[in-house]
Formats: sequence, structure tokens, C-alpha cells
Amino acid sequence: MNTNHGRRCAAAFARGLMLCGLASFASADAPPTSYEQMARLDEYLMPDLDAEIALARSAAPAAISDKATVLALKPQGYETAVHGTNGFTCLVERSWMSPFDSSEFWNPKIRGPVCYNPAASKTILTYTLQRTKLVLAGRSKAKIHDETRAAVARKELPPPAPGAMSFMMSKDGYLNDDAGHWHSHLMFHVPKVAGATWGANLPGSPVVLDDREFPEPETIFLVPVAHWSDGTTAPTH
Repeated sequence: MNTNHGRRCAAAFARGLMLCGLASFASADAPPTSYEQMARLDEYLMPDLDAEIALARSAAPAAISDKATVLALKPQGYETAVHGTNGFTCLVERSWMSPFDSSEFWNPKIRGPVCYNPAASKTILTYTLQRTKLVLAGRSKAKIHDETRAAVARKELPPPAPGAMSFMMSKDGYLNDDAGHWHSHLMFHVPKVAGATWGANLPGSPVVLDDREFPEPETIFLVPVAHWSDGTTAPTH
């Protein structure tokens, strides 16, 4: 995997997370969909609570997600839908967790199931909650970026706790219009660091880094895995 290819792969996520294509499944002649501004709030919500819980849990194997806390997005923000017992937190992230230069930052179709381990639940989850709070308060994308940077400067957003990682192994997620659910993968969250320290984006390395600028105080390394959370085979290339 060369550097440019690695960047294209990694950009499939909303923060490490999410969101550009490994390969385009749309016609080359089809006009691109414009997501220049936020859609109606109801387009980002899932009216079926049980469906949102199931999608959130699909991010990780059942042995983990069945005992995890599950959050669901409501008009006023994420709320606890299920109280877990293992310290993990599963939720479905929306498009505004994308890089700020993503053309799909406001794509209402995006659904990114993720399960954070206890260390990530205590630190990384705060990034999602903070961005979501600003979105629901009606802030523009530029304002969200600026306020996030200011929150980091005030040390209101913590760096990743040691051992922070997350699962994105759902085959039912939708990470963007080109990649769909992309690959089943794990994410490792660390304080800001160069990709070379993990051997990311190098030929033959399974470690992927999206090295675009995110205002949050983290670097995310992605590692594709060969099966979905339900145990079925997943592509790794």
C-alpha cells in the first residue's frame, strides 16, 4: 500500500473515522452530490430506536457489543439507550465526524457504527459529543472547526488515554457515497504522532493513516481485519 493509496483508504472515515473511497462504485459520468450545508435534522436521525441500537452494536463482535453501553442520536444530542456493563460504548456516528475538508461533511446518509473500548470511551467519545453539540446548536462547519480548536487549546478535549482503540467491523455501515461500508477494521487512537512511528501507509503495511489535519488531539491508525463483526468474511484489499 503506497502513501497515496493509504490516504485514499484512510479518508474513508469520520475521524480516522471515516470517509472517502477506496474505490468508486458510482458511475464516472454521474454528477457529484453536493453537501454544502447541513440537511434537515430529521434526515440525520434514525426514528427506529431498535434499529439504531442494532446498527451501533454491529460495530463489534457480539461478545463485546452485547454488554456495551449504547448511545442513540436524538434532536438534543446523544442519549444512553442501553446501559452496559463492560466499559465499552457503541454508537452510530454521523457525517460531521468527517475531516473538515471532506465534501461529505454534511451527507445525511452517512452512518458510522463504532464501539469504543473503556479507554476510548473516557476520551475519544468526548470528541463526538462535542462536535455533535455544536452541530445541534446550529454552528457552521467553519465555526465548529474553530470552536473545536479553541476547546483543545483550553484543554477541554483530552488526548487519547493509553490503550484507546475502537471497532468498526459493521458490514451495515455507510461511510460515504463511494466506499459504502469500506473494510472491516480496528482503530487505534494515540496522541499526535508521525505515521512513520507505526509504519503506516508503507508498501506491504496493513496500517493506514489519514494524515489530514483534524483539530482534535489525536492520531488514528486503521488496521483492516478479515471478517465482519458477525464472523463472515470481509475483504481486506
